[in-house]
Amino acid sequence: MASRRVFRIVVPAVALLVWLVIAGVTGPLAGQLSQVSTDDASSFLPSSAESTQVQELLHAFTDTEYFPAIVVAERADGWTDADSTYLSDALAPLQGTDGFAPRFSPPLVSDDHQAAQLIVPVSTDGKPSDAVERLQDALAEPPPGVRTSLTGPAVQSADMSAAFAGIDGILLLVAGILVLIILVLVYRSPILPIVVLLSAVFGLALASGIVYALADSGALELNGQSQGILFILVFGAATDYALLLVARYREQLTTDDDPRRALVTAWRATLPPIAASAGTVILGVLCLLFSDLNSNRSLGPVAAIGVAASLLVSVTFLPAALALLGRTAFWPRRPTTDDTGQPHPLWKRVADVVAAKPRRTWAATLVVLVIGAAFAPMFRADGVATTDFFLGDADSVTGAQLHDAHFDAGSGSPTWIVTPAGNADRTTSAVRQVSGVASAQVLVEDGAPVVRDGRAAVEVVLADDPDSLTAQDTVVAIRDAVGGHDTLVGGPTALDLDTLVTARHDRNLVIPLVLIVVLAVLILLLRSIVAPLLLLGTTVLSFATTLGVGALLFNGPFGFPGADPVVPLFAFVFLVALGVDYNIFLMTRAREETRRLGTRAGMLSALTSTGGVISAAGIVLAATFAALAVIPLLFLAQVAFLVAFGVLVDTLIVRSLLVPAVTVDVGRRIWFPSKLSKD
Repeated sequence: MASRRVFRIVVPAVALLVWLVIAGVTGPLAGQLSQVSTDDASSFLPSSAESTQVQELLHAFTDTEYFPAIVVAERADGWTDADSTYLSDALAPLQGTDGFAPRFSPPLVSDDHQAAQLIVPVSTDGKPSDAVERLQDALAEPPPGVRTSLTGPAVQSADMSAAFAGIDGILLLVAGILVLIILVLVYRSPILPIVVLLSAVFGLALASGIVYALADSGALELNGQSQGILFILVFGAATDYALLLVARYREQLTTDDDPRRALVTAWRATLPPIAASAGTVILGVLCLLFSDLNSNRSLGPVAAIGVAASLLVSVTFLPAALALLGRTAFWPRRPTTDDTGQPHPLWKRVADVVAAKPRRTWAATLVVLVIGAAFAPMFRADGVATTDFFLGDADSVTGAQLHDAHFDAGSGSPTWIVTPAGNADRTTSAVRQVSGVASAQVLVEDGAPVVRDGRAAVEVVLADDPDSLTAQDTVVAIRDAVGGHDTLVGGPTALDLDTLVTARHDRNLVIPLVLIVVLAVLILLLRSIVAPLLLLGTTVLSFATTLGVGALLFNGPFGFPGADPVVPLFAFVFLVALGVDYNIFLMTRAREETRRLGTRAGMLSALTSTGGVISAAGIVLAATFAALAVIPLLFLAQVAFLVAFGVLVDTLIVRSLLVPAVTVDVGRRIWFPSKLSKD
């Protein structure tokens, strides 16, 4: 007996020690993920994209080791030669230093003689944020009456890096505090929340270590958005799985006087739904591997690694900690066999409503969801201008506004056309006729066109801001006018356009794949056809409702200019995969209870016993995704709202009312064609 007691202590203790070692080795890598991530838009596109091909061909024509930062300076009462001298002298010490090209352009005075611009080539190898900071320092003391600003691709890259700088700091802090507060309210214990939070932290450490190793070796591409979603997904998933295990453990403690036997029973009962939930999410996010956009494709394995780590820590570290703590984990409200084990009054009332009028309940719920879904077509996801990516002030946006007030908007960020040398003049003439083109000229050297491998390059300056959707429309018109016959159109605006087009393709391809995969998992798990179709249909309806509410708020009070196509794609992938999770938790428990009580009583029993824990899990996941909004990027703020709101709709409406009411109304046929449908 003594040896058995020692064994029951040693095994959990060894498991905890293993996780402490894992966290000690991999934990520090979470703060180093930004060192192996890239937010360069050109790396998002496949090599087959037209703008990517132009990027490669331009190596033969221009120095593509640098990309431009545009210095804009304005004097409202008239630009002077002394002001131009100031610009040249202030920036001269930076020429040829680390991060900068050997030569900068001379100041170019605007036609209205109120401003000047100067092109500063910034190295693509270093950190643009460091170069931009040095530029700002050099221009910190302009002459009286002169104001300076920075814009251009290099400055946009620096702004993007600054926006993602809070991922491994403030994002984790906000998410951790939100989860801790919710857990304290749920458990009313100072011990369990710390244990559950440690579980999430250890899961994040393991996931971060694996992702860092893969990104550092070049096996996958990591970017800021994937890094942020990884952090949030691990925190949310690990906490959700912990809530389910702890709730079942607490329930068993009211019927079993042996805490470890109760834990084993709870672990065995919750392992199938937790594993099924994790498997559904993993397979769902891996559908992103079919994306053409590298940023979408890389998120698939990153998110899958995060969920797998959450699963592993939840079924190993957490049970080990609970085994050592026993009933003390729930202090000061330790559950005992003397507890009545009665369901929470709230969920008893919900179950009573569903039982009394199931058809009226699901019909009323369905009407509410359909009303919200009716506004989904109003959701604008055709893309936004690059300058609209940022929430709040951004240097590149302020500089672009100043630049556009005095210069052709496209100067400094030209569109490039690579064409056979014999077509160069015809191509240039045709492009000049396109509306939205300010100028077009063949690249020359020593008075003669530059020809490389039988090709010439045409530099096109757009009349509109190169980051705008209008400029993208101009690039489409240019391609229509001169495309084909080995003539390719690229440059920063074409890069944005190709990214947008590829994102739309990914959205239309991945969404059906996710539906097929999730449906297959549900059929295998529930051994039924009717129930999986019901669960998937309600989850899709929940997503449509979320999109409709999002359209109303984004177009109205929030005043968003639109959304990128990947916003509904990411929202769909996470909402369907995660939303089905809660239905999996409910329906696996309902299937278990149905064997004992029948379909009607089994569903009502499952609803009352899982109502509290699943609602808490949904609130935790919604809160963690909402934390993404602390990163000042439009894309992440929109994804944060849609996923958080959608999870709450799934948890509090679909899973609490719609699914139970339909199940009670349909009866045992819900399990068709399994044996349960015939009992």
